[in-house]
Amino acid sequence: MDPIRNPYAPGAGTPPPELAGRDSIRDSAHVALERTRIRRPSKSLLMVGLRGVGKTVLLERIRQDAEAAGIYTLIIESPENRSLPALLAPALRVALLKLSGKETARELAQRALRGLAGLVGALKLKYQDIEVGLDFLPEPGLADNGDLEIDLQALFEVVAAAAAADNTCVAIFIDELQYVREDELAALITALHRTSQRRLPIVMLGAGLPQVRGRMGQAKSYAERLFDFPEIGALTPEDARIAIAKPAQDEGVDIDGPALEAVITQTQCYPYFLQEWGKHLWDVADESPITLGHVHAASQQAIATLDQSFFSVRFDRLRPSERRYVRAMAQLGAGPHRSGDIANELNRSVSSLAPTRNQLINKGMIWSPSHGDTAFTVPMFDEFMLRIMPGNDWR
Repeated sequence: MDPIRNPYAPGAGTPPPELAGRDSIRDSAHVALERTRIRRPSKSLLMVGLRGVGKTVLLERIRQDAEAAGIYTLIIESPENRSLPALLAPALRVALLKLSGKETARELAQRALRGLAGLVGALKLKYQDIEVGLDFLPEPGLADNGDLEIDLQALFEVVAAAAAADNTCVAIFIDELQYVREDELAALITALHRTSQRRLPIVMLGAGLPQVRGRMGQAKSYAERLFDFPEIGALTPEDARIAIAKPAQDEGVDIDGPALEAVITQTQCYPYFLQEWGKHLWDVADESPITLGHVHAASQQAIATLDQSFFSVRFDRLRPSERRYVRAMAQLGAGPHRSGDIANELNRSVSSLAPTRNQLINKGMIWSPSHGDTAFTVPMFDEFMLRIMPGNDWR
């Protein structure tokens, strides 16, 4: 096959050629955004799921849908070493500058920019990573107390007022939300709660690993009533077939039934893996239809590529003790596993391993589906660990 025409798109947040199986989430987001725009009660949306299920792609598609509908959007990704104010401030500035270009909203948008200047000035010593250009002098008393929880409420209120003047809303899109610190998460939830109570047109749509749902509840107990938490998982087999077969068909190439079923089985219907297998299938096939023989050859290449990139980039961040912990998990299978069973594999006590377990949760490598249980956040990571640390030397 012509590699230039290869339709598949494995990559971090790269849109697939066919976004299959996600229409219901897009519809829910559309309803939430439009209800927010007309100031009807609506919950913010937080998508949760493992790595490789397409949360980032879906979040970006929803943002594009919202922007096309005339909604002001800002998107930020939360890394592990940046504060929430440092991420929010420049994105809010851009949205407010756009709003200030509208005659109906100009005065209120400029007041919001003064509020942003007040927040940045008050918090700059506390959050020294805030770097943003300021277009107006602060308005005394507006979002300038130096308390993030209080100031963010005040800022969101004036931002929402500017959006209301233009008969629209502001939608804040945040990816990797599990990395936001708990006190900053609490401030964000409080600000959204306040604007929701007043039916002001500002809403958040986020994405994160499964543990973020529990972290939201720990930050503020009412978070579960403020957010909907749709779970983003593997596709259904039917949707997975569409995701892998339709892009090829659009290029005039067929995939026969046995080959398609083999891909479904080996990828477990995870969107990222489907794209990886699709890419290598296309590259190894020399004619249509793609057959089971092509799948066997492509699978070896796909697994090797995943080992060198998708899996290894996470493995390389682990300390030796953390690697032994996840290798013990892999020894037990895909999971979830009881903490006591993992400790037994390592001949250690549960309490002595608690710091290692917490470090792995903080790094986004594992999570706790229920009390005492531990599971990987990366699908098929158990198989990778058996390949990268074979035998028993790891013990």
